[in-house]
Amino acid sequence: MTEPTITQLEPMPGDWRRALAVVAHPDDLEYGCSAAIAAWTDEGREVAYVLATRGEAGIDTLAPAGCGPLREREQRASAAVVGVSEVEFLGHRDGVVEYGPALRRDIAAAIRRHRPELVITLNHRDTWGGVAWNTPDHVAVGRATLDAAGDAGNRWIFPELTEQGLEPWDGVRWVAVAGSATPTHAMDATAGLERAVRSLLEHRTYIEVLTDEDPEAYARGFLTRTAEETGRRFGNRPAVAFELFAR
Repeated sequence: MTEPTITQLEPMPGDWRRALAVVAHPDDLEYGCSAAIAAWTDEGREVAYVLATRGEAGIDTLAPAGCGPLREREQRASAAVVGVSEVEFLGHRDGVVEYGPALRRDIAAAIRRHRPELVITLNHRDTWGGVAWNTPDHVAVGRATLDAAGDAGNRWIFPELTEQGLEPWDGVRWVAVAGSATPTHAMDATAGLERAVRSLLEHRTYIEVLTDEDPEAYARGFLTRTAEETGRRFGNRPAVAFELFAR
């Protein structure tokens, strides 16, 4: 009996200069996506981060007033490891982010500010591969990001943005969804994997509450397994997978 053919992933597009990553929480990008970001910044591309929340409800042993600033600091340090210096926080409340016009407007405004060709976000579907339930924040932010990529180019959807000096930006060519159960493309993670591990380790406070395992062993094991599994569909090279939507 022959083994089933493994569908290979296509390489991510390379003809772009600016990307904007939009996610719900600190650490969302570090769980598997930052190896690609490290490789892209190495190539001289510009990448900025926008986070809907500060992750203030993410650690049970820390009250939000103390947790939010700590996780913001960890996120900025984490981004710096992979060559990202611009990190914005939209100020939505962690755990209860609502999909709707207000969230779409905030993300569309960020897209107009940064004018990316590639927008990156996280799994917007109800589950992680039909196995684990996704969080409402991930679903809301992922879905709103897909919609805001179009909103950003239409001056009549949020006309107040133009009045604030944010001219429409219709230059988004792709939205890449990390963590999708149905990926279509991938980015070689070989050059960025070690920095991805160090980037995730900057979220040490969160990791130490999440697991009893040594933080470095946990981060290295998780990211290496994920990259190698994706690599089976990408020429057996460690890789980061994305579901790519063209606009």
